[in-house]
Order: sequence, then C-alpha cells, then structure tokens
Amino acid sequence: MQSSIQVGVNGDAVWVRVEGKGNFLNSGNFKDFAREMVNRGYREFVVDLENCAMMDSTFMGTMAGVALRLKELGHGHLHVVHCGERSRELLTGLGLDQIFSIHSNGSTAPDCKDLEATAPPERSAEKQQQAQQMLDAHEALCEAAPENVSRFKDVLDYLKQDLHQESAAK
Repeated sequence: MQSSIQVGVNGDAVWVRVEGKGNFLNSGNFKDFAREMVNRGYREFVVDLENCAMMDSTFMGTMAGVALRLKELGHGHLHVVHCGERSRELLTGLGLDQIFSIHSNGSTAPDCKDLEATAPPERSAEKQQQAQQMLDAHEALCEAAPENVSRFKDVLDYLKQDLHQESAAK
C-alpha cells in the first residue's frame, strides 16, 4: 500500500488524513504544510488516522510539534480522530494525550476533492534536511513529556552526531 498524507481545509479546520504509514518519509511534508497553515491563521487541526497502518516516532513528534506551536500561540488545538487502539497506545505512551485530544471516532474527513496528497520527498532529498526534521520531531516529543528524554536520548545523540558529521563534510 502506498503511503500518503492527504491535506485540505474545511471551514476553519485543517484536515490531515494519513493513508498507510505516518513516518519519517512523509513527516517533512506534513510539517511544512502545517507551518504554512498556521502562518495563514488556521488554529484547528484534525488528524484522521482511520486508514493509518502505523506511525513512527518521527511522525508522532511532528504532530507534537504542531500541537506545541498552537499552544505557544495561545489558542488552537490538534485533534486526532478515528484513532485505533494501537495508535492510541503509542500516542498516550509518549504522553501526547496531554497536548492534543485523541478520539476513537469523529467526523469524516471532507470529500477527497478537498484533500490533496502531498508528494513524497524526492529520493535525492537532502539527507541532512531529513535528519534535522527527525531531530526536531524527537525534540518535540521530549518537550511534550519530559519522561520521553530517556526514551529518545540515544536517537537524539545519534541524530545530532549525524548532523554534525554532515555539516563538517561540506
């Protein structure tokens, strides 16, 4: 199954529908889209996980980053809808239920014509950019819940070291 992130706006809410996997490969596109929508004044985000097979920590960290940005702005909210039991366990296990709401049901995403698939990153996409996005996502997980620092310490150290080597090689 091809994984994709479909995005659109319905009224004052931004919809993000995960098809297949929410992972480090499509987290960058989601982050860029969310940043642009926040800059345009949108404050309500709905992430639909009905067709999401799995999420990795980078994707969950990207969601945390969006929720933390809205909190920093003083209003707005990220809602997760159609969240299955496994996804709920992953999100609550990282303490993310403290910064956004998680629902097993919810409204259905707007008609697909309103949603556009974000393109997967180019194969030749900068490895450094991807590593930076992964680092940002994991730092957001640690900011969301301090107990995540010990969980992701090795990942953070590795990504920081990887980025340092990449920039030194240039």
